[in-house]
Amino acid sequence: MKATSDLSTATWRKSSYSDGGANNCVEVADGHADHVPVRDSKVPHGPVLVFGAASWTSFVMELGSRRR
Repeated sequence: MKATSDLSTATWRKSSYSDGGANNCVEVADGHADHVPVRDSKVPHGPVLVFGAASWTSFVMELGSRRR
């Protein structure tokens, strides 16, 4: 994880890998070239995890391969 810019104006969206229910929703903020901010949709003012773009891509690719 790495430090990032101010996310107070970030536009968040639910990840397509969330289960779609009200209990397990992860939100990501797009538009950051070298990192991906991630938060729990149930706690929008809570902590944000920030992953390097390459790490996030590897994580999502692994999830995609498990969904098949």
